Formats: sequence, structure tokens, C-alpha cells
Amino acid sequence: MSSLYSSSVIKASGFRTCLAPFLQGPGLPFAEVLSEQEIAAAFAAEDISFGDGDEAIYTPDVTLWAFLSQMVFLGELRSCAAAVARVIVFLTSLGCKAPSADTGNYCRARRKLPESVLKRLVLNSGNRLESKVPGDWLWFGRHVKIADGTTTSMPDTEANQGVYPQSTAQKPGLGFPILRMMVVLSLTTAALCGLAFAPYAGKRTGESSLLRSLLDGFAPDDLVVGDRACGDYFILTLGRNRRIDWLVRLHQGRKIHYRRSRCQACYEERVTWQRPKCPKWMDQATYATIPETLTLRQIVIAVQEPGFRVDRIAVVCTLLDQRRYTAEDLAQLYRARWNIELDIRALKQSLGMEPLRTKTPEMIRKELWTHWLAYNLIRKVIAQAAQETDKRPRQISFAAARQSIAAAWDRLSREPQALKELAHVLWQTMAQYRVGHRPNRVEPRVVKRRPKKQRLMMKPRKELQAELLARKGRG
Repeated sequence: MSSLYSSSVIKASGFRTCLAPFLQGPGLPFAEVLSEQEIAAAFAAEDISFGDGDEAIYTPDVTLWAFLSQMVFLGELRSCAAAVARVIVFLTSLGCKAPSADTGNYCRARRKLPESVLKRLVLNSGNRLESKVPGDWLWFGRHVKIADGTTTSMPDTEANQGVYPQSTAQKPGLGFPILRMMVVLSLTTAALCGLAFAPYAGKRTGESSLLRSLLDGFAPDDLVVGDRACGDYFILTLGRNRRIDWLVRLHQGRKIHYRRSRCQACYEERVTWQRPKCPKWMDQATYATIPETLTLRQIVIAVQEPGFRVDRIAVVCTLLDQRRYTAEDLAQLYRARWNIELDIRALKQSLGMEPLRTKTPEMIRKELWTHWLAYNLIRKVIAQAAQETDKRPRQISFAAARQSIAAAWDRLSREPQALKELAHVLWQTMAQYRVGHRPNRVEPRVVKRRPKKQRLMMKPRKELQAELLARKGRG
């Protein structure tokens, strides 16, 4: 097949082609985050066949490059046809024979990408970036991770519905399959350091269950900031057994005793929680390792800024040293938890992950991991720009970084030797797009633009189509 043949020129660059658009190269900042040798070794360990001979086109490096390009580009440039067109232009510019424009070969190669490799590259890149950040970027010298849950939808196919069913509040055929995620992001760089996902509903698919599955991925002395879903006794104690510290919002089921004046910014006290009964999901051997009591600092934060939805927030933490970590410091840190909402919005909107596009559960998982891989590599570029321009990563716009990478994608893929020349220009360009500092911004939760007056689908599409055809037949 002509679409499977080309020159062996492309093999000379290998996985460097995938990394060059993300300003990855020897001698550049954070060059250790992800190397082409690591990617090659990960694929070699899986022993997946992508075609034999020097003339095979859709090799792992080309396939991954094209798949990543689908994450970086938006709109019609995200389609498989657009990805194949980029491959054609890329190969032609290297003096190779252009493959067919048929997308079949690319889609078959994309299905061969091992999910385990994509997952490994995502988590390695995020954790390694976190380990390489300068010490003055950290909070009291601590690596802080933010945990939160979110969902995303996908095409309404029978296969997707079978694994990730729609909400039970909707009638069959009227909703979309939903996937629930628990994400762990770095407060410093916003890179993904942990991810677990499951169907939207069912046993052990809640945020607490997903977070428990991620505990082994934290490093000792990590500080995790989370909302109420993270404030479970067993999550906190299982984390403490791994030397993980916590700062989480108090669960709504626990009572707050607010003894001081509401004018006081922070009020704190020591509290002791008792171990609950052994839950069904925990075995007795593990339950025996759980301490019978847990001592925490409970801090009630008065929200004095007008326009906020609540007038006080209660948090608990395992950092018991009041001299080193004051209540005010912890209150400011918990307020920074809101950054994860902005990070998830960047993933879903700026990187276009809502909704997912593929039509089988296997490809949904691969698309999900590839989205996060592109996301982490963009966060790495932002960290580079921050270091080179004396800023912090969260001061630089994610959307602007993605746009800069997309603008340079073609040239850096074809001319890796231009990497160092373009890198400094792109870093300076990104640094000019600073995220606005609006600490007490208040906005109503409404939209101004009116949607078009279209009726909602109240029956499955096939039934509506049959009704239209029957009506036409009667006419």
C-alpha cells in the first residue's frame, strides 16, 4: 500500500520529532523531564509491531507525533484528516514520498499505541518536572499537590455506554457517556502528577475511592490540599502512614464550634478524631494498621471579602507546628486550591478535552492520556519560560503557551536544529501573556449570550428519525 511507504530519512530523528515542538532538547531548562531515549525504551519494552522495514511510515514516533498534534491544534485542525495532512507535509519536506491521504492507516497505528506507555510518560514527566523546580518556587520548601475530581463526556456509542454509562437521571439514548477523574496537580507548575478514572457511577467509583488508589504515587513529605472529598479519616491516616501531610476542607458531616468573634480572620484549635468502624472496602489487616485516634489542627477561616458564597470555611490539617505554619499561612494556601479549577478549565477548554472524541473505551483511555501528555509538556514549556524570564509558572498564560507551540509546530518538527534559536524567542513571547492578578474578583454565575431556541431531545435519535420518515410517507 502506498500509504505505508516512505524513505528511511524520518528514522534518523526518532522521538526527537515528538519533543522538539515542546522545546525539549539538550542544554535547555528542564531537559531531564522527558527524553527521546526514555520514550524509545518505553515503546521497546512493549514490543508492539508498527510495520517492518525502513519504509514504514506510521512508526511509533510518527504516530505519537501526529496524535500529540491533535491535542495541540483545535477545531477542524484536530481531525484525523488534518493529522494525516500534517504527516504528508512533514514527510514531503524531508524529501520522502508522500503517503495516501486516507486516514485508515493512521487510525490503525494510533490504536496500537500502548496505554501503559502513554500513562508512564505522563506520570514520569509530571513528577520529574515537580522534582526539578527551584527551591524558591516551593511553599515553605514543601512540594504541594492539589487533588480534585472532575468529569468529561464522550461520543454516545454503544461501546462507550457499556463501560462509561450516562447519568441515571437521563433516559436511555438522551445522554452521553461520562467518565469521572481524580486528578493530582502540582501547585507550583500545575503539571499532572497523578490520575485515576472510572465510570461516573457505581461501586468504588467516587472521588474518595479514586484518591485512595493514588496514595502510593505521592512522595514522602508531600503536602496535599483538597476539598471535602479528601477529608475522610481513612484517607488522612493512610496518607500519614506514607508520610503525606494534608490540608483539606472539613466534611459537612462534622460539626464546627466557632467560639470566637466573626471579625477574627482565623480561629484554630486541636481536635482528635476517633477511628470509625472498618469499612467494607478495607480488609482487617489494613484496618489494624490504622491508628485509633488522629490529632489535627482545625482552622475556621472567616471570609470577609464581599461577594463570596460563604462567610466561613473550616479546614483541618496534619501540620501541627503552629510556629512554622501559622493559621494565616494555611488559610492562604487553602485559598490557592482554587488554582486546580483553573487548571482543569485550561485542559478542557484551551486544550479541548471536553468532550473526548474517540468512539471506543480503549481509544478513550488513550486519548485521555495523550491529552494529559500534551498538557504536561506544555506546562514544562511554561516552567522553562518562567525560569528564563524570572517569573513563576502560574503567572504565564496556558492558552498563550499552547498557541505559541502550535505556531512553531511545523518548523520545529522539520528543523530540530532551530530549537535553541526559537526557544528563547517563544519563551519571551509567552512571558508577555501574564495571567491577571485578581485576588477578590466577583462574578455572578450566569451567562449573557442567549442560546438558540432549539427544542431539547426528549427521545432517542433513531426514534425521532423514524417519526420524520413516517410523517413524510403519510404526506
